[in-house]
Amino acid sequence: MTTKAHTTHTLGNSDMEITRIGFGAWAIGGDDWAHGWGPQDDNDSIAAIHRALDCGINWIDTAAVYGLGHSEEIVARALKSTSIKPYVFTKCAMTWGEDRKIVQSLKKIRQECEASLRRLGVEAIDLYQIHWPVPDEEIEEGWQTMADLQREGKVRYIGVSNFTIEQMKRAQKIAPITSQQPPYSAINRTYEAENLPYCQEHNIGVLNYAPMHSGLLTGFMTKERVANMPDTDFRKRAKNYQEPQLSKNLALADKMKEVAARHNVMAGVVAIAWTLHHPAITGAIVGGRNAKQIDGVAPALSFALSDAEYAEINEFLTENF
Repeated sequence: MTTKAHTTHTLGNSDMEITRIGFGAWAIGGDDWAHGWGPQDDNDSIAAIHRALDCGINWIDTAAVYGLGHSEEIVARALKSTSIKPYVFTKCAMTWGEDRKIVQSLKKIRQECEASLRRLGVEAIDLYQIHWPVPDEEIEEGWQTMADLQREGKVRYIGVSNFTIEQMKRAQKIAPITSQQPPYSAINRTYEAENLPYCQEHNIGVLNYAPMHSGLLTGFMTKERVANMPDTDFRKRAKNYQEPQLSKNLALADKMKEVAARHNVMAGVVAIAWTLHHPAITGAIVGGRNAKQIDGVAPALSFALSDAEYAEINEFLTENF
């Protein structure tokens, strides 16, 4: 499989032209931490990244906390064994010690950045993002550090994740925001009414995570599969994987499967395309744990829903959610 040219969009105020989907590296962190996805083979992870790059995906989104550094290390290993150089995005503000317990703080961002640069094996991080605005009272201090790192050239652009509009306004008084990373899917539309339009109005790029809602909208999820998930898979405890939401969500996946069948793609591609239909979204973060999963979602690089199909899915949401 060779690299293909795909439609790209400029990310916010940056000079980065990114593909409509990026590789999400959460699950490849493994299961030896509080928010794992169950056991994960590192060789499968590297193969997934290589396949994503071969398909034309030109950015990777990871975080220091994914696998407590392991995801960043796997990204570095994958990039060492390919000549393709994607944009590398990562996140900060979730630290851990020898006890492996995660602490949310915006006071150690400089040290976190140095550690991520080492693990990733890059001279500069293309997009550095505050993972969560916690604690709220440290936002200004944290964002000032982000701006300092950008000025020093350690990071090229700075963004936020899971921020409210008011929190973004506070950060903007210190330095411009290149991007916001919110959860956004047909199941989770919390940011849709106000946050996304704000980003659009202020030229803040949006990289939505969990467009398939952590696998629920792939078309491959079943009640049996959920019941058999290992205890180290965070989804086993997530509310949308419990009844009565689970049945509703799987019905939505069936609706997306119905639309997908008309185009010979999988339901997950339709789920991703539904999020990309929103004009504020620059790119969707799509996870993959092996090369086969990447093959399934790769059509989302260029697939688009018609306005009629988008309306059809929204009508289903109105009637059932």
